[in-house]
Amino acid sequence: MRIISGKNRGKKIIIPKNLPVRPTTDQSKEAIFNILNNSYYFEDLNVLDLFSGSGNISYEFASRGVKNIRCVDNNSNCTMFINKVSNELNFNLKVTKNSTLKYLTNCLEQFDIIFFDPPYVFKIDEYFKIINLIFELNLLKKDGVIIAEHSKKLKLNEHDNFNKSKDYGGCSFSFFIN
Repeated sequence: MRIISGKNRGKKIIIPKNLPVRPTTDQSKEAIFNILNNSYYFEDLNVLDLFSGSGNISYEFASRGVKNIRCVDNNSNCTMFINKVSNELNFNLKVTKNSTLKYLTNCLEQFDIIFFDPPYVFKIDEYFKIINLIFELNLLKKDGVIIAEHSKKLKLNEHDNFNKSKDYGGCSFSFFIN
């Protein structure tokens, strides 16, 4: 895994074998960040990375200048690894070990971008539960976006807040807006 752009461009990050993760591919990550780059000024963003895993997406945001990034994962090996890399690269990632639903239920802040990449075994209703909770609790700022990474086989376009979907390789990214 490597950081695509920003101050840490090209930095390779070796993921330990004990992490139960499936990092977003460099090609997919680059495509998503190209989309975001045309819509947002990164330094002003408040980002939430759910199911953070290796921290791959958060590192990319941090390298591009985002200062407010919250990483949430329920695996202690993942949260320890994210903290370790964050310290090594001098990122100021706020890392929380918690389940996504518990974190969202108790969250008191709003975000410009909420990215989530749950295990591919998640069913459509599990995706919709997370998306609905984000909207019900008003956790997305005006003009913000939720980005869900999922298997290409899963279609999330039936949700009322669905905006668009982009396919890259074997995965898809679905965008949801207010």
